[in-house]
Amino acid sequence: MATHQNEVAATPDLAPAPPPMPASDEHTLAQVIEAHAQAAPDAPGLTYLGVSISYGDLDRWANRFANLLQERGIARGDVIGCHLPNTPQYVIALVAASKLGCPASGVSPLLSAPELKYQVEDAGIRYLVTLDSLYASALAPNDGQLPGLKTVIVCSPIDFLPGWKKMLAHLLRKVPKFSLPQTRQLKLIEFWPAINAAGDAPVHSDVGMDDVVLIQYTGGTTGRPKGAELTLRNVQANAVQSESMVGYDIGRETFASVFPYFHIAGLGACLMGLRQRARVIVVPDPRDLKSFCKAMQSHPPTFFGNVPTLYQMLLGEPEFRKVDFSHLKIAISGAGPMPAELIPKIEAIVGQGKFCEVYGLTETSPVLTMNPVGKARPGTIGVALPGTDIRIVDAENGTEPMPFNEPGELIAHGPQVFGGYLGLPDETAKALRQHDGKTFFYTGDIARMDADGYITICDRSKDMLIVGGYKVFSVEVENALKAVEEIEIAAVIGTPDEQRAGNDKVNLYVQLSAAGRAQPEDQAKDKIMTFCREHLAPYKVPKLIHFIDEMPLTPVGKLDKKALRH
Repeated sequence: MATHQNEVAATPDLAPAPPPMPASDEHTLAQVIEAHAQAAPDAPGLTYLGVSISYGDLDRWANRFANLLQERGIARGDVIGCHLPNTPQYVIALVAASKLGCPASGVSPLLSAPELKYQVEDAGIRYLVTLDSLYASALAPNDGQLPGLKTVIVCSPIDFLPGWKKMLAHLLRKVPKFSLPQTRQLKLIEFWPAINAAGDAPVHSDVGMDDVVLIQYTGGTTGRPKGAELTLRNVQANAVQSESMVGYDIGRETFASVFPYFHIAGLGACLMGLRQRARVIVVPDPRDLKSFCKAMQSHPPTFFGNVPTLYQMLLGEPEFRKVDFSHLKIAISGAGPMPAELIPKIEAIVGQGKFCEVYGLTETSPVLTMNPVGKARPGTIGVALPGTDIRIVDAENGTEPMPFNEPGELIAHGPQVFGGYLGLPDETAKALRQHDGKTFFYTGDIARMDADGYITICDRSKDMLIVGGYKVFSVEVENALKAVEEIEIAAVIGTPDEQRAGNDKVNLYVQLSAAGRAQPEDQAKDKIMTFCREHLAPYKVPKLIHFIDEMPLTPVGKLDKKALRH
């Protein structure tokens, strides 16, 4: 809540305090799934490409996967990387990691080979679960360069489909056949035959509330992604906080979302669905809107969560209007701002008062605020979750409280706030600071709060773009481009993407080096784009390149991006 220098006892104008923190839950994900498997073994757990995996089967597959990794020498605390789109194998790996007492780290399937190498080394990933179609682009170039990676488990997107569907997928060439290649250093095993041969004896490990269970990566001001260490306390507290705002019925929910699991928003939604013994609709390709809608037509959702761009795309999909949303409790939007003019169009389909924007970050497990169901205020990110202390402070000094409706930096304290970045004490110290006797996370986002506690984001962190719901930190791209001979100075800024609401286009401004000026501009541009496509995830690749004679600088010699924007 905000506080004010000019407040007096006679005229208090503090925002209402959030409700107290609900009772905590100290169960691990493994324990949650085991309990579901015992109470309702046949209850549908994951629905994927027309196949249903029950909670009893999910627990069994996770035990087998845990036993498989134990046979290959996994030890408690070893990090398991999940380099996958949304698939049953991702969820199985998460549950198995919990059974083994191992942290899991989501690895975006969009990463280039150098980006993947960085995360594997930085997180200390020892076991990596990947998809066969990703091997050639992301793993093969790293063969011989990742000595710490003990085993790579290679999955197929159709592993869990019936035999006849697998055969049809190969015959129609929708899914190419994959054979494990010969490697120099990488130790590869094929998921499907290996897990079917593994034993399904229960696997258990003690996990403390302050043990790290997730290492999730986020962009950073240093230009390198940072691993946010999230504990069991962080993750379970945030689940309980979020659930208390909605009111779910265990065993009676259906969660539909295409948020990717490697992103903390998708992971949080998936974990919350698993906690509720919900049917979780697993969608491997978020662009396949027809399949997503068909799955929801077969299994009407009670929880619906997506990024703003996906909502905008769904509004243009005729099958979306055929989904039965009569039992829907909440439709959330996050990872970027939702244009206010789209909300009435969405609610005309999903139901009035059901659409709620939320706000959070990787470092907060992820949710900090949510619009209450039926009391949402369009254009805001809602109010603080129970047990969460959010304040708006002067962005310059980081301490002075801002009056209502005045912008400042949003800072947060609560049980969902992470403990620090892996191996980065200086970055941790910048993000987590003592204020008013508590440790607050300084988000870097500029926001304002009204007298009722509703918060509006005024501006993003100055160097951050949103592309397809993903964060792009300009300095990360700029640092990568230092390896390009033709570039002397590079600057990345975002401009609104008119075709994708709430998203940016990546603009690259280049001051050419002597080598760059010695060749035609088209040739230099081609070299720069080729480098970007080879070394950056697709959503980070510039859409527009602008050559300028001299980069504008501030009086202290820093890039003046404000001047570029004008």
